This record gives sequence, structure tokens and C-alpha cells, in this order.
Amino acid sequence: MARKETFITIDAAGRDQGKVFYIKEMSASQAEWWALRALMAMGRGGVEIPDNLRSMGIAAMAVEGLKAISKIPPDEAKPLLDELMTCVQAVPNPADKTVVRPLIEADIDEVATRLNLRAEVFKLHVDFFATAGR
Repeated sequence: MARKETFITIDAAGRDQGKVFYIKEMSASQAEWWALRALMAMGRGGVEIPDNLRSMGIAAMAVEGLKAISKIPPDEAKPLLDELMTCVQAVPNPADKTVVRPLIEADIDEVATRLNLRAEVFKLHVDFFATAGR
């Protein structure tokens, strides 16, 4: 089975409205290393992970995960957050989703878009917790 992927269209009003982005799941080894680094940083930061994490829905897990990352020191959080964005590519022509390319700074004009995309990447990756919890 191929890695999970999705297209996200920005619906919120603003300069990014209508833009389309492609998100592809990290490889298993990259996702494992990302998760281990995040958990170690959270542990050092004294972040408590909710006991019911596995029973939460995927959206709730994404919110809790991003909240937890926001509590670790910025110098540890930045590389983790930046790595999430490597899963995102731009779709220059929304009518032709067969053409995607790496993001450049000019692709995203709104902070809210970056936050939304990061949350979507996180959601794409956390459903293995839901699967493991079943």
C-alpha cells in the first residue's frame, strides 16, 4: 500500500483562499524518528500526554499533539515543525493536481494557512495511534 496523501484547498478568506496544497505521508523510518524526537522533547519539557490519547479521534489527537509541541522549547520545536512542512507541496494550478512542486516562501501568505497545513500533516500521520488503539 502506498503512503497516504491528500490535497488541501484553503477555504478561509484571505490571500491564500483557493490555493491547493498536496500532502504526502513521511516514510515509516522518518515518521518514527520524528515521533521519537518529539516525545523525547516533550518529556524533557515536562509535557503530559493525555491517558486517553489512543481513544481520541484523529482531529483531537492532532490538536493535542500540536498543543504538546507548543510547550517544548522553541529550539527543539522548530526543527520538528519545519520537518512537518516538508510533507507539503504546492499545486501551482488547482485545475491540474498532477503537477506538484516543493514549497517556496511565496506560496503561503497567511500564518493561518501554515498552521492549518501543519495540522493537516499531523492528522495524516497520527491515525496510526487510532489503529494501534483498536
